Amino acid sequence: MKLYFRPITQSDPARPEGALPLAGGWCWFDAVEVLSHDGPQGRIAARDLPAEVRERLTAPRADLAGLDFAAPRIMGILNLTPDSFSDGGNYVELPAALDQARAMMADGADILDLGGESTRPGAVEIPVAEEIARTAPAIIALRAEGAAIPISIDTRKAGVARAAVMAGAGVVNDVSAMEFDPDMAGVVAGVRAGLCLMHAQGDPATMQADPRYGNVLLEVYDYLEARIRVAARSGIPRARIMVDPGIGFGKTVAHNLTLLRGLSLFHGLGCPILLGVSRKRFIGSVGRAMLPAQRMPGTLAVTLAGVAQGVQVHRVHDVAEVAQGLRLWEAIRKGQA
Repeated sequence: MKLYFRPITQSDPARPEGALPLAGGWCWFDAVEVLSHDGPQGRIAARDLPAEVRERLTAPRADLAGLDFAAPRIMGILNLTPDSFSDGGNYVELPAALDQARAMMADGADILDLGGESTRPGAVEIPVAEEIARTAPAIIALRAEGAAIPISIDTRKAGVARAAVMAGAGVVNDVSAMEFDPDMAGVVAGVRAGLCLMHAQGDPATMQADPRYGNVLLEVYDYLEARIRVAARSGIPRARIMVDPGIGFGKTVAHNLTLLRGLSLFHGLGCPILLGVSRKRFIGSVGRAMLPAQRMPGTLAVTLAGVAQGVQVHRVHDVAEVAQGLRLWEAIRKGQA
């Protein structure tokens, strides 16, 4: 029977002797919930973890594309698309895109995530050349004006990833976890880019058509673990990988909430965790906010819940508001401004 170990995370300054650091970050744990596909298996003390599991849960995460994970990091979303669910059409022209990138950097973004193809529910695929034309010029322009911030390219396509890295991106954020394009692994390995592997059930056109799981938390974990192995066989080491449980990608509201409650489990993969919840439909459903632009308060609430479980990277539209929330969280945690 395969066992899974979910650290029960805390960040209280009154840390007991023997508590273990979580991924070298701001959280600690002294107890672990043991799970299996047969059901919960109880709790154990952190000191009783198997040695390999303990190492994966506690080891500091390596810097990735110039980004370190000593504190929660904000990934600013820049959708260069006409049809994204929240802000489609706002930044399709290069001047508007650059203005938004500058604003997010000024507001506290640690990394920018540029995308040229919508992956909202029901979205359809666009040609590689069109996606490159939407994204590469923005990256080139940002680098030309001296922007040193890490840049991620949100794409499923190897050709788009290659063009973006050549333009100055350092991370490939693939919502298909390299399953959509068989050439993606070779490209990422060849250019030595960072990689984010995300779980999705189905593709954007069909993923919300009655998604089903036996145990969503453990099945998503198993999938990401398998994709990390594929990446390693392709020459992409774990130190260059982030993982994303794919909130809203082939999941119901109940699935999303189960994943969010169990996020700390994913530290066992030994990679930084990326959480993308910004303005998503489940926030509107639970928070009673019909329009995506009304979902910033719910986004901040879920972001802080992720921070409380040690999640390192938060992909958001509303950078200034989330940065303010994180500054307050940090001041409260440390007891000083």
